[in-house]
Amino acid sequence: MKYFLERFTGQPKAGTEDNSTEDQLKRQVHALFTLLSNLYGSDRLVMKAGKLDALNYMRSDILGERVVALQRIAFEDPTIDKIPELEAIPEILDEVDDEIADLIARRTVEDKLERKIAEKMQERHDEYVREIRQQVLKENSGPENENTLKKLAHLEALESKQLARSAMEILRPGNLTEIVGQAGAVQALVSKLASPFPQHIILYGPPGVGKTTAARLALEAAKKVKGAPYAVDAPFVEVDGSTLRWDHREVTNPLLGSVHDPIYQGARRDFADSAIPEPKLGLVTDAHGGVLFIDEIGELDPILQNKLLKVLEDKKVQFDSSYYDPGDSNVPQWIKKVFEEGAPADFVLIGATTRDPSQINSAIRSRCAEVFFEPLTPGDIQEIVRNAALKLGVTLGPEVAEIISQYTIEGRKAISILADAYGLVLYRASLGTAPENKLPEAALNREFPPMTGEQGNQDRGNTLITKEDIYQVVQTSRISPYVQVKAKHGAEVGRIFGLGVSGFLGSVLEIEAAAFPARKPGQGSIRFNDTAGSMAKDSVFNAAAVIRRLSGEDINNYDIHVNVVGGGQIDGPSAGTAILLAIMSAIQHRPIRQDVAITGEISIQGKIKPVGGVVEKIYGAKQAGIRLALVPQDNARDIPRELKDIQVIPVGSVEEVLPLVFEEAATGEAKLAAL
Repeated sequence: MKYFLERFTGQPKAGTEDNSTEDQLKRQVHALFTLLSNLYGSDRLVMKAGKLDALNYMRSDILGERVVALQRIAFEDPTIDKIPELEAIPEILDEVDDEIADLIARRTVEDKLERKIAEKMQERHDEYVREIRQQVLKENSGPENENTLKKLAHLEALESKQLARSAMEILRPGNLTEIVGQAGAVQALVSKLASPFPQHIILYGPPGVGKTTAARLALEAAKKVKGAPYAVDAPFVEVDGSTLRWDHREVTNPLLGSVHDPIYQGARRDFADSAIPEPKLGLVTDAHGGVLFIDEIGELDPILQNKLLKVLEDKKVQFDSSYYDPGDSNVPQWIKKVFEEGAPADFVLIGATTRDPSQINSAIRSRCAEVFFEPLTPGDIQEIVRNAALKLGVTLGPEVAEIISQYTIEGRKAISILADAYGLVLYRASLGTAPENKLPEAALNREFPPMTGEQGNQDRGNTLITKEDIYQVVQTSRISPYVQVKAKHGAEVGRIFGLGVSGFLGSVLEIEAAAFPARKPGQGSIRFNDTAGSMAKDSVFNAAAVIRRLSGEDINNYDIHVNVVGGGQIDGPSAGTAILLAIMSAIQHRPIRQDVAITGEISIQGKIKPVGGVVEKIYGAKQAGIRLALVPQDNARDIPRELKDIQVIPVGSVEEVLPLVFEEAATGEAKLAAL
């Protein structure tokens, strides 16, 4: 510092013989002010002195006051006001020297940093200008060529063409009241969805009964309920669980979302160039605030189901990547938020399945309310067909709706048959030909008349669909009647109807038995279907014990053949009572009413034990035209309410069954009417 003083003042050091001590100190103070002026600049030095209330001291001719000004400016302390004695000034000036030296050193370092920063900024600017120049050049040249422009024109031409809406789209229910045969299920669904605290739901039922449509319409109905938590624009995201494919390495996961790493998964260029992983949000985030509907949820991959459970618990999806660096300043805020907080996924899950509840993940079932859709009866199918005819504006001939109901129990399939017949009638009308199975070959080049506007609606209103049209459709489509076995009036020996169930569909089993005296008493044989199942075969031996107890007959004196018509496998012992009655009828030659069906396990004491699937079995009996269904007494609570066209009686023992089954047709009908 002494060196700088000598350079700026041109005077020798203080203490020389040529100068007094005070003069030397004045020159030092002046030199220090000169350094500060060079360091800050004259204007800034004056402003700084003014702020520190040192301006008057700095202009003073008194050495002590100038030293105070120097202290205030150097140390930036306006409280210093003690005028130093002459002997103390050298020590003070040494302290000021050191402070000014520190300021100069800091300023030197700051200048170097500023130069480096300026150089870096210039480099970034030059790089940015080069990228902009390249982008402009690329935009001017463009990726298009003659071939790409031709393909673009082809796509635009395809988009300009549009077919009419499909029949299924037009005939689909537009509100909940149009869903036929599911009043109880629809009410349960909407009540669970429209609650201020909505529940996740699983819908069970056979295909084609309206589960998907009901779920979609239920959300629209729930939006209108006061207190429901849905916004007007709450989304309904639909996906099929059987088509959801994902990679265990999380390369892709359309349901929950995935992360595209910059190297392996190919993030966008602006992310890949800076090595930033790119999150891809999934359907659970798209459904945030609304409903995520997963059709065939039972087909969903088990591991993916477990991951979905985690999302249901957390109401958000967590993302992770080894390429994510939270300290990287180049990471956009939305990516940082996704990795650190997760993506929102607060939705109501509605799953639909045709599987049995026992086949669904128990953890998912425990978190969901369960709603069961009923199989459609022939009456329901007929109502669906008539409603579809009104929407199409066509007239149905006699028995058309009834015939369609014989070939399907699915509302979707019934509408499809009607739409096929409608198209067939329109085509024949365009040809001017009579209804025939074989159309003239020249008709292949004919065009349909336009069916739009008032004239088109009038033409459709005059369209008549007859039963011959329906028969032609089912013949060309190779559709078989859904119910092969039908109940009838009268009675037969050795033939009875049992009840079975597969999934959510009940069916009627035709069981027959024949009995012949054995060649040698006590050496008779029993033959039973090999495909019927071991438990069903055991029912034969239970039946033998009951028959012997009731009638004293030993079935070992007979050669007995029991047959399940069609060779179907009986699941469990539920056909035990029916097998007992068939064998007893064959041995005693007692006719059995042919409008009665029965289900229940038989014990060797003659008691009828409870079975499963009673609801489905009753609906199956209705399909076959059964008038009376007998079920175990312990299943009485499973009997649906307000049944039409069928009577269901719970029974507890064989003794209760015999009067209802082993009677002549007229007597049995009178007995049924009395009940």
